[in-house]
Amino acid sequence: MSDHIRLSQVTLVVGSTAASADFYRRLGFAVPEDDLDVHVEIRQDAAPVSLELDAVESAGLWNASWRTGTGTNVIVGVSVPDRASVDRIYADLTGAGHPGVQPPFDAFWGGRYAIVADPDGNQVGLMSPNDEARASWPPTPSPDLD
Repeated sequence: MSDHIRLSQVTLVVGSTAASADFYRRLGFAVPEDDLDVHVEIRQDAAPVSLELDAVESAGLWNASWRTGTGTNVIVGVSVPDRASVDRIYADLTGAGHPGVQPPFDAFWGGRYAIVADPDGNQVGLMSPNDEARASWPPTPSPDLD
């Protein structure tokens, strides 16, 4: 095929653009300070984006909320620079009152991973770079939320 499509954006419909802008700013995105009334566009320079499809059985391995029946069908994934950043960012966001969905853990694919909910309940996955030496098979389920 000569014409290729690419994933170009993810749109979240939110209750308060200001509250969501604060959450994503706290997460580390460069959120513009102006025009937060009805629409906020958060641009990134040449960010590689993938569209990933997981069966429910797979999601239950890395997202405890799928095992409790509270999982959402969309998880916005963000890459963080290292394993310690997953824990630090998760603690900062949950400490600011945002619900933790999946506590940080060493995932079977070799990355450190956690999930927190934004002000509208959208799940945001925090993932470190993968370390093949930390990968394991068969996978064991992630820890439950306490």
